[in-house]
Amino acid sequence: MEITYLKGVGPKKAELYKKLGIETVEQLAELYPRDYVDFTDVTAIRDVVLGEVCALRAVVAQKTEPFSKYARVALYKAELKDDTGSITAVFFNAKYTFGKLELNKEYIFCGKITGDLAHLQISSPMYVGANEQGLLPKYRLTAGLSNNTVSANMKTALSVIKREETLSAEILEKFNLIGAQEALLKIHFPKSREEYTAARQRLVFEELLTLKLGLSMIRSRGRAMSGAVMSDADTDEFWGSLPFSPTAAQQRAAAECIADMKREYPMNRLLQGDVGSGKTLVAAAAAFFAAKNNFQTLVMAPTEVLARQHFKTFSELLIPLGIKTSLITGGMTAKEKNAARAAAASGDTDVIIGTQALIQKKADIHRLGLVIVDEQHRFGVNQRSALAEKGYNPHILAMSATPIPRTLALIIYGDLDVSVLNEMPKGRIPIKTYAVDTSFRPRIYKFIKKHIAEGKQAYIVCPLVENDEGKSEKASAIEYYDRLVEGEFRDIPTGLLYGKMKQSEKERVMTEFKDNILKLLISTTVIEVGIDVPNAVVMLIENAEQFGLSQLHQLRGRVGRGAEQSYCVLMTDSKSEYTRARTRAMVDTTDGYKIADMDLQLRGPGNFFGQEQHGLPPMRIADLADDSNAVTDADRLAQEILAEDRDLSSEKNAGLRKNVEKLFGSAAQYGWN
Repeated sequence: MEITYLKGVGPKKAELYKKLGIETVEQLAELYPRDYVDFTDVTAIRDVVLGEVCALRAVVAQKTEPFSKYARVALYKAELKDDTGSITAVFFNAKYTFGKLELNKEYIFCGKITGDLAHLQISSPMYVGANEQGLLPKYRLTAGLSNNTVSANMKTALSVIKREETLSAEILEKFNLIGAQEALLKIHFPKSREEYTAARQRLVFEELLTLKLGLSMIRSRGRAMSGAVMSDADTDEFWGSLPFSPTAAQQRAAAECIADMKREYPMNRLLQGDVGSGKTLVAAAAAFFAAKNNFQTLVMAPTEVLARQHFKTFSELLIPLGIKTSLITGGMTAKEKNAARAAAASGDTDVIIGTQALIQKKADIHRLGLVIVDEQHRFGVNQRSALAEKGYNPHILAMSATPIPRTLALIIYGDLDVSVLNEMPKGRIPIKTYAVDTSFRPRIYKFIKKHIAEGKQAYIVCPLVENDEGKSEKASAIEYYDRLVEGEFRDIPTGLLYGKMKQSEKERVMTEFKDNILKLLISTTVIEVGIDVPNAVVMLIENAEQFGLSQLHQLRGRVGRGAEQSYCVLMTDSKSEYTRARTRAMVDTTDGYKIADMDLQLRGPGNFFGQEQHGLPPMRIADLADDSNAVTDADRLAQEILAEDRDLSSEKNAGLRKNVEKLFGSAAQYGWN
């Protein structure tokens, strides 16, 4: 049912929901809360603590409106009382919220305690009626959609849809799970922590079981199909042509790829290596081996800038050996693209490099044997299966620069074999990392300008704080950028990157930075993974406490890619022991795998991967690391189910089959006979 048919949602709101990827009532119901305001744990007013968030049960004793409703900041105040004391609720520019409060009526308020011991205040509190004690959902928002609006629309949606049960009574009983409809209602509006826990347990288990079933079916289907079986070929010419010595890890990973490519079923391997570990060399060795077997290779990059970078590297490594390379990107003229596609279709080129346009219907390959995918988390099972659906069934080598502890890699890359590059090429100069507070800002700015004056380049990663009303990333990034280019860096050519920019605009900014037209790049955390700008030698990361260790390491990897000493500065005023432990880890080591392990120890497995799920279908509620026990149970159950019913064709498993089709989309067809 389209969301516009839902009472309270008109065309304008529907457009806002579309920005969140929601076009139907069913999709709205799956916008699970990202957090909750807890109205169940009520504190007496006399027991509140300054600086903490508290829930209070109190009566509205008095209301005071601002002297002028037209003031820039209009303060609305309400005197709240309980049996133990009084406190002032302060609402900023919130006439509507304030107006809904009734005198002498009891509510539960939740907010941060401010003021001082003599004049306690609760700032901009959320509130519910005294009889509505429970957990209030907080949703992912976009500018123009408030949390109250989404909550109201959600209540309406849940009153008109009924979720079909997809798990058998046997599974529900064995794993002590509640029913589908009950879980849906309680995940959005739980009356207690116990209700929330039961709802989440059910939804997480169902999602992980669906994931493991889908990945297992795709993998077993891939094992059943014949790929481009290759024969022994001498690779000494390739290794002998290099002007440097490859690491033992590079040679081992290349040997693993070659062994896979000689089997009767397609390779499905992940090449995981820290920033600068030399993954491209391994990929080029695999492409060389494929060419020696008269097979072509596709190299797919997530952006045009990266595609051009790969084209340059592969050309330098392979053209001297008589292996032809070509490039296909959206920025080429129609004539250039047609010529490159014709060469690919006729077999006149051995290695074709480009963006995901390569898997479009127009792209025809004469004798495709190998597909190399850069940045695995941007190229999931849907795209991999799209190649199989076209009848190619090639070997697939996926590359990722995100270091992940091996135990978690086995969970997240369920349909891939994994090779790890755990050595760095000789001669790389370790990045010097420093942790400072904001009192050092003037010195750091001078340090950046000094290096720019010497002809070098720099990054500043700016903080993003998204408020509950959905302040956009764009607004935060532009505000930060304007402040710097109108101040300290006004005479320096500076670019800006943020997530919601058009891809063409991102490409333009990155190209200008790569070409040294822009000297400073101010960016949110979307700096393209893998972009190689050897001339960039300084990175400042503002509000470093906001990022996980692994994310900080990924950001740091944008510098240190040339022959010059590079620097990364982590700026934070946080004094917490947790922040200090993380910054110490960053200062002490540049080893991505050690940092990944430390990250896991410091944070626990929760949210280790952040929002990206590294090539898997997006998870709506499960956390692949935090829910590791559920992953184990789901994995074991998936194997038992598929041992009895390989295609989920029985009536008992019809609901699970629907779930797999829904989660994997067209990729699900890859798993069916």
